[in-house]
Amino acid sequence: MRKLKKMMLYLFSFLLLLGVSITLFINLDPAFGGNPTKEQKETYQNLSNYVNGKFVNEVPTDVMNSSDASSTNKDSTSEAKDRNPAGPIPVSVIDWNKIKSENDSLTWFGHSAFLLSIDNKKLLIDPMLSPIASPVSFAGVRRYNYSKDIMLHLIDEMPPIDAVFITHDHYDHLDYQSIVKLKSKVSHFFVPLGVSAHLIRWGIPKENITELNWWEETKYQGLTVALTPARHFSGREPFNIDTTLWGGWAILGKNKRLFTSGDGGYDTHFKEVGKKYGPFDITLIEGGQYDRRWADIHMTPEQSVQANLDVNGKTMMLMHWGAFTLANHSWKEPIERALKEAKKREVNIVAPKIGETVLLDSDLHMPLNSWWNF
Repeated sequence: MRKLKKMMLYLFSFLLLLGVSITLFINLDPAFGGNPTKEQKETYQNLSNYVNGKFVNEVPTDVMNSSDASSTNKDSTSEAKDRNPAGPIPVSVIDWNKIKSENDSLTWFGHSAFLLSIDNKKLLIDPMLSPIASPVSFAGVRRYNYSKDIMLHLIDEMPPIDAVFITHDHYDHLDYQSIVKLKSKVSHFFVPLGVSAHLIRWGIPKENITELNWWEETKYQGLTVALTPARHFSGREPFNIDTTLWGGWAILGKNKRLFTSGDGGYDTHFKEVGKKYGPFDITLIEGGQYDRRWADIHMTPEQSVQANLDVNGKTMMLMHWGAFTLANHSWKEPIERALKEAKKREVNIVAPKIGETVLLDSDLHMPLNSWWNF
Protein backbone atom coordinates (compact mmCIF):
# COMPACT_ATOMS: atom_id res chain seq x y z
CA MET A 1 0.00 0.00 0.00
CA ARG A 2 2.86 2.36 0.89
CA LYS A 3 4.53 1.55 -2.41
CA LEU A 4 1.35 2.35 -4.31
CA LYS A 5 1.01 5.69 -2.51
CA LYS A 6 4.60 6.54 -3.35
CA MET A 7 4.02 5.70 -7.03
CA MET A 8 0.88 7.84 -7.07
CA LEU A 9 2.82 10.72 -5.50
CA TYR A 10 5.54 10.42 -8.14
CA LEU A 11 2.93 10.33 -10.89
CA PHE A 12 1.11 13.37 -9.49
CA SER A 13 4.40 15.28 -9.14
CA PHE A 14 5.37 14.41 -12.69
CA LEU A 15 2.01 15.51 -14.10
CA LEU A 16 2.13 18.72 -12.06
CA LEU A 17 5.64 19.50 -13.31
CA LEU A 18 4.62 18.69 -16.87
CA GLY A 19 1.57 20.96 -16.62
CA VAL A 20 3.61 23.83 -15.21
CA SER A 21 6.27 23.38 -17.90
CA ILE A 22 3.70 23.40 -20.71
CA THR A 23 1.98 26.48 -19.27
CA LEU A 24 5.30 28.33 -18.95
CA PHE A 25 6.30 27.35 -22.50
CA ILE A 26 3.01 28.62 -23.92
CA ASN A 27 3.25 31.87 -21.98
CA LEU A 28 6.90 32.52 -22.85
CA ASP A 29 7.01 31.48 -26.51
CA PRO A 30 5.69 34.40 -28.61
CA ALA A 31 4.55 32.09 -31.43
CA PHE A 32 1.49 31.15 -29.37
CA GLY A 33 0.39 34.79 -29.57
CA GLY A 34 -1.44 36.89 -27.00
CA ASN A 35 -4.87 37.09 -25.43
CA PRO A 36 -7.52 39.82 -25.66
CA THR A 37 -7.24 42.36 -22.87
CA LYS A 38 -9.81 42.84 -20.13
CA GLU A 39 -10.95 46.02 -21.89
CA GLN A 40 -11.42 44.18 -25.18
CA LYS A 41 -13.45 41.46 -23.51
CA GLU A 42 -15.67 44.06 -21.88
CA THR A 43 -16.44 45.62 -25.27
CA TYR A 44 -17.45 42.20 -26.62
CA GLN A 45 -19.97 41.50 -23.85
CA ASN A 46 -22.96 43.03 -25.65
CA LEU A 47 -22.28 41.33 -28.99
CA SER A 48 -24.74 38.67 -30.14
CA ASN A 49 -21.88 36.41 -31.28
CA TYR A 50 -20.05 36.52 -27.93
CA VAL A 51 -21.40 34.30 -25.14
CA ASN A 52 -19.78 33.56 -21.78
CA GLY A 53 -16.38 34.80 -22.85
CA LYS A 54 -16.35 32.96 -26.19
CA PHE A 55 -17.26 33.83 -29.76
CA VAL A 56 -19.97 31.60 -31.23
CA ASN A 57 -21.24 30.77 -34.70
CA GLU A 58 -24.57 32.00 -36.06
CA VAL A 59 -25.87 28.42 -35.98
CA PRO A 60 -25.03 25.48 -33.66
CA THR A 61 -21.71 24.02 -34.82
CA ASP A 62 -19.72 20.92 -33.88
CA VAL A 63 -15.97 21.27 -34.26
CA MET A 64 -15.71 17.47 -34.21
CA ASN A 65 -18.80 15.39 -34.91
CA SER A 66 -18.40 12.44 -32.55
CA SER A 67 -21.63 10.86 -33.80
CA ASP A 68 -19.95 10.13 -37.15
CA ALA A 69 -16.74 8.28 -36.37
CA SER A 70 -16.03 7.53 -40.02
CA SER A 71 -13.73 9.78 -41.99
CA THR A 72 -14.01 10.88 -45.61
CA ASN A 73 -12.64 7.49 -46.61
CA LYS A 74 -14.57 4.29 -45.98
CA ASP A 75 -11.92 3.00 -43.64
CA SER A 76 -11.01 5.78 -41.24
CA THR A 77 -8.04 3.83 -39.93
CA SER A 78 -6.40 3.47 -43.33
CA GLU A 79 -4.39 6.09 -45.15
CA ALA A 80 -5.78 7.52 -48.37
CA LYS A 81 -3.58 7.10 -51.41
CA ASP A 82 -1.44 10.09 -52.38
CA ARG A 83 -2.15 12.14 -49.26
CA ASN A 84 1.13 13.87 -50.09
CA PRO A 85 2.64 14.57 -53.52
CA ALA A 86 5.00 11.86 -54.79
CA GLY A 87 7.68 14.50 -55.48
CA PRO A 88 8.17 18.27 -55.71
CA ILE A 89 5.04 19.85 -57.15
CA PRO A 90 5.51 22.20 -60.12
CA VAL A 91 5.35 25.90 -59.27
CA SER A 92 5.89 29.08 -61.30
CA VAL A 93 8.73 31.51 -60.93
CA ILE A 94 7.13 34.62 -59.49
CA ASP A 95 6.77 37.46 -61.98
CA TRP A 96 7.41 40.46 -59.75
CA ASN A 97 7.13 42.92 -62.64
CA LYS A 98 3.58 41.77 -63.28
CA ILE A 99 2.75 41.96 -59.58
CA LYS A 100 4.25 45.45 -59.20
CA SER A 101 2.38 46.78 -62.23
CA GLU A 102 -0.85 48.75 -61.89
CA ASN A 103 -2.89 45.83 -63.24
CA ASP A 104 -5.38 44.14 -60.92
CA SER A 105 -3.97 40.69 -60.24
CA LEU A 106 -3.87 37.71 -57.92
CA THR A 107 -0.93 35.48 -56.99
CA TRP A 108 -1.35 32.25 -55.00
CA PHE A 109 1.35 31.00 -52.62
CA GLY A 110 -0.44 27.75 -51.77
CA HIS A 111 -3.08 26.91 -49.16
CA SER A 112 -4.95 30.16 -48.38
CA ALA A 113 -2.13 32.70 -48.90
CA PHE A 114 -2.56 35.27 -51.68
CA LEU A 115 -1.02 38.53 -52.87
CA LEU A 116 -3.76 40.67 -54.34
CA SER A 117 -3.43 43.87 -56.35
CA ILE A 118 -6.58 45.99 -56.58
CA ASP A 119 -6.53 49.67 -57.56
CA ASN A 120 -2.73 49.42 -57.39
CA LYS A 121 -2.95 48.52 -53.70
CA LYS A 122 -0.89 45.49 -52.71
CA LEU A 123 -2.79 43.28 -50.25
CA LEU A 124 -1.83 40.02 -48.56
CA ILE A 125 -4.43 37.50 -47.44
CA ASP A 126 -3.55 34.94 -44.73
CA PRO A 127 0.20 35.09 -45.42
CA MET A 128 1.26 31.74 -44.00
CA LEU A 129 4.61 31.65 -45.84
CA SER A 130 6.71 29.44 -43.55
CA PRO A 131 7.71 25.81 -44.16
CA ILE A 132 5.73 24.45 -41.20
CA ALA A 133 2.28 25.23 -39.78
CA SER A 134 3.11 25.05 -36.10
CA PRO A 135 4.22 27.16 -33.14
CA VAL A 136 7.46 25.15 -33.01
CA SER A 137 9.97 24.19 -35.70
CA PHE A 138 10.43 20.58 -34.60
CA ALA A 139 6.82 19.40 -34.91
CA GLY A 140 3.83 20.19 -37.08
CA VAL A 141 2.47 19.96 -40.62
CA ARG A 142 5.18 20.67 -43.20
CA ARG A 143 4.74 22.42 -46.53
CA TYR A 144 5.04 20.30 -49.66
CA ASN A 145 8.28 20.36 -51.61
CA TYR A 146 8.08 22.72 -54.57
CA SER A 147 9.91 22.34 -57.88
CA LYS A 148 11.47 25.79 -57.31
CA ASP A 149 12.27 27.34 -53.95
CA ILE A 150 10.03 30.34 -54.49
CA MET A 151 9.31 30.73 -50.76
CA LEU A 152 12.90 31.24 -49.57
CA HIS A 153 13.23 34.98 -50.29
CA LEU A 154 9.55 35.63 -50.93
CA ILE A 155 9.02 38.32 -48.29
CA ASP A 156 12.28 40.09 -49.12
CA GLU A 157 11.29 40.36 -52.78
CA MET A 158 7.75 41.63 -52.13
CA PRO A 159 6.87 45.25 -52.83
CA PRO A 160 5.61 47.36 -49.91
CA ILE A 161 2.31 45.90 -48.71
CA ASP A 162 -0.60 48.29 -48.15
CA ALA A 163 -2.59 45.87 -46.01
CA VAL A 164 -2.66 42.33 -44.63
CA PHE A 165 -5.99 40.56 -44.09
CA ILE A 166 -6.23 37.72 -41.56
CA THR A 167 -9.30 35.44 -41.51
CA HIS A 168 -8.58 33.70 -38.18
CA ASP A 169 -5.74 32.77 -35.87
CA HIS A 170 -5.07 29.10 -36.67
CA TYR A 171 -1.44 28.31 -37.48
CA ASP A 172 -2.06 27.56 -41.14
CA HIS A 173 -3.45 31.09 -41.59
CA LEU A 174 -1.73 33.30 -39.02
CA ASP A 175 1.99 32.54 -38.88
CA TYR A 176 4.29 34.16 -36.35
CA GLN A 177 7.47 33.90 -38.44
CA SER A 178 5.79 35.39 -41.52
CA ILE A 179 4.26 38.31 -39.61
CA VAL A 180 7.57 39.17 -37.90
CA LYS A 181 9.34 39.22 -41.28
CA LEU A 182 6.55 41.21 -42.91
CA LYS A 183 5.85 43.86 -40.27
CA SER A 184 8.47 46.37 -41.50
CA LYS A 185 6.91 46.54 -44.96
CA VAL A 186 3.17 46.40 -44.10
CA SER A 187 1.19 49.61 -43.59
CA HIS A 188 -1.93 48.15 -41.97
CA PHE A 189 -3.50 44.93 -40.70
CA PHE A 190 -7.20 43.98 -40.81
CA VAL A 191 -8.27 41.23 -38.42
CA PRO A 192 -11.37 39.77 -36.75
CA LEU A 193 -12.10 40.82 -33.16
CA GLY A 194 -9.46 39.77 -30.66
CA VAL A 195 -6.78 38.79 -33.19
CA SER A 196 -4.94 42.07 -32.57
CA ALA A 197 -3.69 40.54 -29.30
CA HIS A 198 -1.39 38.24 -31.29
CA LEU A 199 -0.08 40.99 -33.54
CA ILE A 200 0.56 43.41 -30.70
CA ARG A 201 2.61 40.76 -28.88
CA TRP A 202 4.63 40.37 -32.08
CA GLY A 203 5.46 44.06 -32.28
CA ILE A 204 2.75 45.47 -34.54
CA PRO A 205 1.68 48.93 -33.30
CA LYS A 206 -1.93 49.02 -32.13
CA GLU A 207 -2.67 52.00 -34.39
CA ASN A 208 -1.72 49.87 -37.43
CA ILE A 209 -4.45 47.31 -36.73
CA THR A 210 -8.18 47.46 -37.46
CA GLU A 211 -10.43 44.88 -35.80
CA LEU A 212 -13.90 44.19 -37.15
CA ASN A 213 -16.92 42.13 -36.18
CA TRP A 214 -19.08 40.29 -38.70
CA TRP A 215 -20.81 42.68 -41.11
CA GLU A 216 -18.71 45.64 -40.01
CA GLU A 217 -17.02 47.52 -42.82
CA THR A 218 -14.56 50.35 -43.22
CA LYS A 219 -12.82 52.37 -45.92
CA TYR A 220 -9.12 52.05 -46.58
CA GLN A 221 -7.24 53.96 -49.27
CA GLY A 222 -10.30 54.01 -51.51
CA LEU A 223 -11.20 50.35 -50.88
CA THR A 224 -14.24 49.13 -48.97
CA VAL A 225 -13.40 46.18 -46.72
CA ALA A 226 -15.85 44.15 -44.65
CA LEU A 227 -15.57 41.13 -42.38
CA THR A 228 -18.19 38.52 -43.22
CA PRO A 229 -19.41 35.57 -41.10
CA ALA A 230 -17.90 32.11 -41.34
CA ARG A 231 -18.83 28.86 -39.61
CA HIS A 232 -15.60 27.90 -37.88
CA PHE A 233 -13.66 28.35 -34.62
CA SER A 234 -10.39 29.84 -33.37
CA GLY A 235 -7.52 29.31 -30.94
CA ARG A 236 -3.76 28.79 -30.85
CA GLU A 237 -3.56 26.74 -27.65
CA PRO A 238 -5.97 24.85 -25.37
CA PHE A 239 -6.63 27.82 -23.08
CA ASN A 240 -7.81 30.37 -25.66
CA ILE A 241 -10.23 28.45 -27.88
CA ASP A 242 -12.82 30.80 -29.44
CA THR A 243 -11.55 33.87 -27.58
CA THR A 244 -10.92 35.52 -30.97
CA LEU A 245 -13.29 35.79 -33.92
CA TRP A 246 -13.05 34.22 -37.39
CA GLY A 247 -14.53 35.22 -40.75
CA GLY A 248 -14.16 35.97 -44.45
CA TRP A 249 -13.39 39.24 -46.22
CA ALA A 250 -15.14 41.25 -48.91
CA ILE A 251 -12.65 43.62 -50.57
CA LEU A 252 -14.26 46.06 -52.97
CA GLY A 253 -12.28 48.27 -55.33
CA LYS A 254 -13.30 50.73 -58.04
CA ASN A 255 -13.55 48.06 -60.72
CA LYS A 256 -13.00 44.69 -59.00
CA ARG A 257 -14.76 42.98 -56.12
CA LEU A 258 -13.15 40.04 -54.32
CA PHE A 259 -14.45 37.67 -51.65
CA THR A 260 -12.39 35.23 -49.61
CA SER A 261 -14.38 32.82 -47.47
CA GLY A 262 -11.79 32.03 -44.83
CA ASP A 263 -12.20 28.59 -43.30
CA GLY A 264 -15.67 27.35 -42.50
CA GLY A 265 -18.57 25.02 -43.14
CA TYR A 266 -21.36 25.65 -45.62
CA ASP A 267 -24.44 27.56 -44.47
CA THR A 268 -26.87 30.36 -45.36
CA HIS A 269 -24.37 33.14 -44.60
CA PHE A 270 -22.99 32.83 -48.13
CA LYS A 271 -26.31 33.93 -49.63
CA GLU A 272 -26.38 36.85 -47.19
CA VAL A 273 -22.89 37.86 -48.30
CA GLY A 274 -23.99 37.69 -51.93
CA LYS A 275 -27.01 39.91 -51.28
CA LYS A 276 -25.01 42.52 -49.38
CA TYR A 277 -21.73 42.63 -51.30
CA GLY A 278 -22.06 40.62 -54.52
CA PRO A 279 -21.56 40.13 -57.32
CA PHE A 280 -17.85 39.36 -57.01
CA ASP A 281 -15.39 39.27 -59.89
CA ILE A 282 -13.45 36.51 -58.17
CA THR A 283 -14.03 34.39 -55.09
CA LEU A 284 -11.46 32.43 -53.07
CA ILE A 285 -13.38 29.56 -51.49
CA GLU A 286 -11.96 27.00 -49.06
CA GLY A 287 -12.64 23.36 -49.83
CA GLY A 288 -9.38 21.46 -49.60
CA GLN A 289 -9.28 19.75 -46.19
CA TYR A 290 -12.58 18.01 -45.52
CA ASP A 291 -13.87 15.07 -43.51
CA ARG A 292 -17.30 13.90 -42.34
CA ARG A 293 -16.11 14.32 -38.76
CA TRP A 294 -15.67 18.08 -39.21
CA ALA A 295 -18.38 18.72 -41.79
CA ASP A 296 -19.66 21.73 -39.82
CA ILE A 297 -16.39 23.65 -40.04
CA HIS A 298 -14.95 22.76 -43.48
CA MET A 299 -16.57 22.43 -46.89
CA THR A 300 -16.33 19.73 -49.50
CA PRO A 301 -15.39 20.92 -53.01
CA GLU A 302 -19.00 20.56 -54.11
CA GLN A 303 -20.14 22.82 -51.29
CA SER A 304 -17.41 25.28 -52.25
CA VAL A 305 -18.86 25.58 -55.75
CA GLN A 306 -22.31 26.14 -54.25
CA ALA A 307 -20.88 28.82 -51.94
CA ASN A 308 -19.49 30.62 -54.98
CA LEU A 309 -22.93 30.54 -56.57
CA ASP A 310 -24.50 31.79 -53.34
CA VAL A 311 -22.23 34.84 -53.11
CA ASN A 312 -22.72 35.48 -56.83
CA GLY A 313 -19.13 34.96 -57.90
CA LYS A 314 -18.28 35.33 -61.57
CA THR A 315 -15.04 33.36 -61.26
CA MET A 316 -14.03 30.98 -58.49
CA MET A 317 -10.70 29.71 -57.21
CA LEU A 318 -10.48 26.80 -54.78
CA MET A 319 -8.12 27.36 -51.84
CA HIS A 320 -6.93 25.57 -48.68
CA TRP A 321 -5.03 22.99 -50.70
CA GLY A 322 -1.71 22.66 -52.55
CA ALA A 323 0.61 23.26 -49.58
CA PHE A 324 -0.26 21.15 -46.52
CA THR A 325 -1.96 17.82 -45.84
CA LEU A 326 -4.48 18.23 -43.03
CA ALA A 327 -7.09 15.60 -43.95
CA ASN A 328 -7.24 11.97 -44.99
CA HIS A 329 -7.80 12.31 -48.73
CA SER A 330 -5.57 12.60 -51.78
CA TRP A 331 -3.82 15.96 -51.89
CA LYS A 332 -5.15 16.66 -55.40
CA GLU A 333 -8.66 15.28 -54.88
CA PRO A 334 -10.10 18.69 -53.87
CA ILE A 335 -9.31 20.42 -57.17
CA GLU A 336 -10.42 17.43 -59.24
CA ARG A 337 -13.78 17.29 -57.46
CA ALA A 338 -14.18 21.08 -57.65
CA LEU A 339 -13.51 21.09 -61.41
CA LYS A 340 -16.02 18.33 -61.98
CA GLU A 341 -18.70 20.12 -59.96
CA ALA A 342 -17.91 23.48 -61.56
CA LYS A 343 -18.37 22.00 -65.03
CA LYS A 344 -21.65 20.45 -63.95
CA ARG A 345 -22.89 23.75 -62.47
CA GLU A 346 -21.44 25.90 -65.30
CA VAL A 347 -19.16 27.81 -62.94
CA ASN A 348 -16.03 29.49 -64.27
CA ILE A 349 -13.13 28.20 -62.15
CA VAL A 350 -9.42 28.96 -62.41
CA ALA A 351 -6.59 26.80 -61.08
CA PRO A 352 -3.24 28.55 -61.57
CA LYS A 353 0.06 27.11 -60.43
CA ILE A 354 1.42 28.23 -57.10
CA GLY A 355 3.42 31.39 -57.78
CA GLU A 356 1.59 32.19 -61.01
CA THR A 357 0.09 35.68 -61.29
CA VAL A 358 -3.43 35.87 -62.73
CA LEU A 359 -4.53 39.17 -64.24
CA LEU A 360 -8.07 39.98 -63.16
CA ASP A 361 -9.37 40.84 -66.60
CA SER A 362 -13.03 41.60 -67.20
CA ASP A 363 -13.47 38.16 -68.78
CA LEU A 364 -11.27 35.92 -66.67
CA HIS A 365 -10.74 32.55 -68.31
CA MET A 366 -7.65 30.37 -67.97
CA PRO A 367 -6.85 27.13 -69.76
CA LEU A 368 -6.72 24.28 -67.25
CA ASN A 369 -3.38 22.52 -67.61
CA SER A 370 -3.86 20.06 -64.70
CA TRP A 371 -0.39 20.88 -63.34
CA TRP A 372 -1.10 18.69 -60.29
CA ASN A 373 -0.92 15.56 -62.47
CA PHE A 374 2.86 15.64 -62.76
